[in-house]
Amino acid sequence: MIFEIRPGAAESPVILHVPHAARAMTEEAVDSLLITAGELTEELDNLTDAHTDVIAAQAAQAAPIRPWIFENRWSRLVVDPERFLGETEEMETVGMGAVYTHGFARRRLRDDAFVRAEAALRTHYWPYAHALATLVADRINTTGRAVILDVHSYPTTALPYELHGTDPRPPVCLGTDSFHTPPELIEAATEAFGDVALNTPFAGCYVPSDRWQTDPRVTSLMIEIRRDGYMTEPGGPPHGGLPHLAASLTTLITAATPTS
Repeated sequence: MIFEIRPGAAESPVILHVPHAARAMTEEAVDSLLITAGELTEELDNLTDAHTDVIAAQAAQAAPIRPWIFENRWSRLVVDPERFLGETEEMETVGMGAVYTHGFARRRLRDDAFVRAEAALRTHYWPYAHALATLVADRINTTGRAVILDVHSYPTTALPYELHGTDPRPPVCLGTDSFHTPPELIEAATEAFGDVALNTPFAGCYVPSDRWQTDPRVTSLMIEIRRDGYMTEPGGPPHGGLPHLAASLTTLITAATPTS
């Protein structure tokens, strides 16, 4: 299964999107790699948004009106479902578009292979995008709107692949979109998490391509949690900060969910 949808309350417009928590690799993805098993472990430790699935699950469980969860079941080293395709994706410049050819330290992971990349897009990227777009449409049809909260994490110290690694690294980075992120959603997230900054060191948020910049009923916010706040880096276990951050996410979910 490429993704898992955990149903929420019928009246909830909120979707917790968890795209980068998994470490699982397909056989095809592993076979395409030029690196050793040890180097793959190192890539997964540094690039996986570890335990963000746990944060989302705990937050959803505690919410008075349960949100929906859309979770990627495969590592971003198989396909990164949040990348744009083509020249508009700036991460293509470091070999980290939808199908990565380079890793966290700009190490070569796999050769450029158009046919293989197209196959990965066909089997993983497009089905994932279609399913998430369908869930967004369902929330709009049922509740009149959809609120996507994109749950990520990022390392305390910038990794070599980062294009904006010298920018400030707050405990929580809020990624926004000028069309899809209303001020009240930013205000609610700021109240929920406290010490935040906007669009640094990462910017933007996920919106299905068929709604992007055209449908104001879709609102979205990316939540990038600095990893020292809840886990041992890189790739280690969570610590006592995780429940606190999950509770903050619950507060945001509640604020984004209408009560009548």
